[in-house]
Amino acid sequence: MSIKNLLPSTLGALPGAPGTPGAHSPGVRPGTLGFGTAPLGNMFRAIPDEEAAATVEAAWDQGIRYFDTAPFYGAGLAEIRLGEVLARHPRDAFVLSTKVGRVILDEIEDPAARDLGEKGGLFEHGRPNKMVNDYSADATLRSVEDSLKRLRTDRLDIVWVHDVAQDFYGDEWLAVYESARTGAFRVLQRLREEGVIKAWGLGVNRVEPLELTLDLDEPKPDAFLLAGRYTLLDHDRALQRLLPAAAAQDVDIVVGGPYSSGILAGGTHFEYQQAPAHIIDKVARIRALADRHGIGIKSAALQFSLAHPATAAAIPGATRPSRIAEDVAALGERIPAAFWTDLREEDLIAPDAPVPTA
Repeated sequence: MSIKNLLPSTLGALPGAPGTPGAHSPGVRPGTLGFGTAPLGNMFRAIPDEEAAATVEAAWDQGIRYFDTAPFYGAGLAEIRLGEVLARHPRDAFVLSTKVGRVILDEIEDPAARDLGEKGGLFEHGRPNKMVNDYSADATLRSVEDSLKRLRTDRLDIVWVHDVAQDFYGDEWLAVYESARTGAFRVLQRLREEGVIKAWGLGVNRVEPLELTLDLDEPKPDAFLLAGRYTLLDHDRALQRLLPAAAAQDVDIVVGGPYSSGILAGGTHFEYQQAPAHIIDKVARIRALADRHGIGIKSAALQFSLAHPATAAAIPGATRPSRIAEDVAALGERIPAAFWTDLREEDLIAPDAPVPTA
């Protein structure tokens, strides 16, 4: 199914919703603003439980009704924290997605010593429970059952196969992908056909596994969660083949990391590490144009990610309640067409990249 029909619209929650001052013009496609919970797994820093809960409640209060999580985020910590808050709200009122590919055990390990490929140390402040990479059919079913318990819910709407890509598995990624194709892919397709879940797909940080999946005769996914590869800072490769092919097959794209790990939202991280000099320079150039046009760089980043016809939603993460309000405001801010023209003229976005209409 098209998850564009599954995901709730965020338009009614925006400051510029119809019937309010500064309402969107008919040409603006607001898309869906979701909430990505990776930061709630203590990514980069240890977050107090109270702050994590307040952030999820702030998302709810701002009208967000799509929440994405994963066992990987803090070895189940993000799922536990999200589940505690969402359990207070009607289950039919929100859409929930999580991921498979890693099973969380009761055994203990040193979180800082985990081999996470290019993402080393990402969740060193998370729970110390041992994580096992396993994309087999049995592990997929166990992962789903464990996630349901941690999330305190009776069902999942979307399930993503997590991180079957080069950044985590290096030269072994194709073998891992094949294990997922014959295991997790088929299990999730069966669960969808049985009505246990509504949709499935891959959740990765690289384009190549998604292109490979689109070329399969079966099984066929409903959507992809692509993190960091369709942003203001990095979108050329996705534009070339992936997004047109996905649109042609009615496979929707959920954009993860629209702020490129935070560098487009005032932070210092890019690709989950400290941003290199050339990225800092590029962000400074974009920010200078945004300042010239009197808009926020977060607004530009978020709306750019949602402007492509294949995009169904964007799911920035947050660890402070105030950030949620900023995201909602960013989605509603009017951006003049001249800003996008200037970005193109300075080669800061691809010439053929779709941009929001004003």
